[in-house]
Amino acid sequence: MTAEHIREQLEQIAEQLDDLAMSVLRDAVEEGATSRPEEEKRLTRARRSVEKAISILGD
Repeated sequence: MTAEHIREQLEQIAEQLDDLAMSVLRDAVEEGATSRPEEEKRLTRARRSVEKAISILGD
């Protein structure tokens, strides 16, 4: 396993986190929410952390 392989996996995970966060937002809007759900905030923070790791591995 190489750093590039791990970086590719992290890119996939970042995309999955983004998709899941968008799904949570859509569900919240459909339910009439007027603010961002905490779950979406956590998913977004996790995605940003993964993106930071991707950047570090790309250096």
